[in-house]
Amino acid sequence: MSAPPAPPHPQPEELEVAEEPPAAAGGVGNDKVLAAAQHIVKSLATSKNAADDMIRILSGFDHRFSSITADLFPSPSPSSGAGPTPPPPPPPRGAFEAAERLIRQWDATSELLVFEGPEGDVADYLEAVDVAVDQLLSGVGAAAADAEAEAAGVVVQLAMARMEEELRHLMVRHAVPLDASGLFCSLRRLSLESMDDLDTSSEFDPITPHSLEGGPDTARSASLVGNPFDDQVFDLVRPEAIDDLRSIAQRMDRAGYASELEQVYCGVRRDLLDECLAVLGVERLSIDEVQRMEWKLLNDKMKKWVHGVKTVVRSLLTGERRICDQVLAVSDELRDECFVESTKGCIMQILNFGDAVAVCSRSPEKLSRILDMYEALAEVIPELKELFFGNSGNDVICDLEGVLERLGDAVKGTLLEFGKVLQQESSRRPMMAGEIHPMTRYVMNYLRLLVVYSDTLDKLLGDDSAGDVDHSDTHRGGDDEEEYLESLSPLGRHLVKLISYLEANLEEKSKLYEDGALQCIFSMNNILYIVQKVKDSELGRILGDHWIRRRRGKIRQNSKNYLRISWTKVLSFLKDDAHGGRSGSGSGSGNSSRIKEKFKNFNLAFDEIYRSQTLWKVPDPQLREELKISISENVIPAYRAFLGRYGSLVDSGRNSGRYIKYTPEDLENQLSDLFEGSLGPANHSRRR
Repeated sequence: MSAPPAPPHPQPEELEVAEEPPAAAGGVGNDKVLAAAQHIVKSLATSKNAADDMIRILSGFDHRFSSITADLFPSPSPSSGAGPTPPPPPPPRGAFEAAERLIRQWDATSELLVFEGPEGDVADYLEAVDVAVDQLLSGVGAAAADAEAEAAGVVVQLAMARMEEELRHLMVRHAVPLDASGLFCSLRRLSLESMDDLDTSSEFDPITPHSLEGGPDTARSASLVGNPFDDQVFDLVRPEAIDDLRSIAQRMDRAGYASELEQVYCGVRRDLLDECLAVLGVERLSIDEVQRMEWKLLNDKMKKWVHGVKTVVRSLLTGERRICDQVLAVSDELRDECFVESTKGCIMQILNFGDAVAVCSRSPEKLSRILDMYEALAEVIPELKELFFGNSGNDVICDLEGVLERLGDAVKGTLLEFGKVLQQESSRRPMMAGEIHPMTRYVMNYLRLLVVYSDTLDKLLGDDSAGDVDHSDTHRGGDDEEEYLESLSPLGRHLVKLISYLEANLEEKSKLYEDGALQCIFSMNNILYIVQKVKDSELGRILGDHWIRRRRGKIRQNSKNYLRISWTKVLSFLKDDAHGGRSGSGSGSGNSSRIKEKFKNFNLAFDEIYRSQTLWKVPDPQLREELKISISENVIPAYRAFLGRYGSLVDSGRNSGRYIKYTPEDLENQLSDLFEGSLGPANHSRRR
């Protein structure tokens, strides 16, 4: 962009120092030459080292220049412990008038921006600002303000108004927006995790529409794949604009306009960070809005919050700190205050959502999301401590740690609520085939998911003692059980407690079956499922072999009970009685009648078991096969022996097929149909 119609910068001759007649050393001429040289050094030098080099070069031409003071840069701020900066010497005669003309010319062309023009115009304007500020500061501490000081104040005020506008424009124009599409793809890849993505085929729904069936040990693996934005520090402002922004900030601070600088800087950066949060999906929501939100929507916002927090801290705030350090390098105090003020809204928006979630109603489906939020915040707090300094920064960290503590309380409260649900769940509809109850699937997959957060939960539950655990089994197990519980981690003790609630609930549900044998099948199915879920996951490491052995013992006991309840009566028909005799002995007709009755009763009892127990279901193939083998080992040899002893008494008579209905092989085939969950093919043919 071209400069204003009237040349905004003074002609070269206007900045030249009028030639003075020779004078004695230390006279007026020497003073003005030295003052002009000092002004040149100050205007052109970019650092104290550069100023020293320029003074050395000038001294090579004229030894008088060696007396120029090299202390041309502002002294450290009072906060660093140094004393106040002495006022600079007034600029050379005519320099201020030229600077004033240039500043007023630009002020008259408000539609144009200095920093959009040629580099030469920018340099000239900044030099004019330096001259005006020098003129103003040179009068600081004077006994009385004169017309020159008053004029300098007006010119500096005009220049600072433009500096504010130029700063605002540069920051907005050179802000780098977040790549919304890239972030969306990243978050979408990380969405397949936790409770909402597990199997929903279960009918059990005491607390949530999600049954948690699936692979919770790997469900969170996607979230462990780093968000590619987590550790990438964005250039939130294009690098080419940093020098210009810093040059404006330095002059505003030196002119005493630090508060105006902070207001403009923080206002722009705060708005831009708000836009970044919107891109990340971290919305400004009230506690009431969060509490009234449907779970599906809240779940999505919690996921975005987790990834948003990491991106905000590791990318946005780290980048924001870098901008503050670069642009506001003129003052440590200023850059710390501006960083806190710029990011306060961003931090508060994050904290408000965390607080809203922490005080929401306790429902178990929220637990993994709250844990994700807790871990994300705990992970970034050390990084935030490196970004925030001073009292204002300490306040921010205290607020963050407060929200972290409340999220931790929400985790413990949700676990407590989950235990109550397990104890109070009282559905009265039994599983018709004695299969695994949906509650068992839900709870065990829920607990497997918790193990993913074992380190965090051990820390949060660390204050719990073994005394909090349900000791119903402990008293039966004695000192060994007490010692076992003491050996567990805090999470391990809590898992034992939750599973004990589940087992007690299942025991009550087994009583819904009138058939005692089906009670045993139901118990075996559910206990085995619990054992398998423990054994095949990190639960096994936490609970240990002792816990698994005890549950396997319960399965064996239920198996024995099943055989006793189901088959004792059937086998009783295959036993000799006091009036029976062997084939060919005793009263033939009376003995034959009793044997026929035994065969008939056996057939009726076996057929009844077959009709019912082919409908029963044992999902685990190994357990199903073991049960069939146990039945066969008890029934087939007894039947074969009975048939061998008394078959001839029946087989020779009329209608023998009514009594000897099965061969041993037929029974073997029939038994193979048990526990499949559907009526097997009838095999009543007699094969001899």
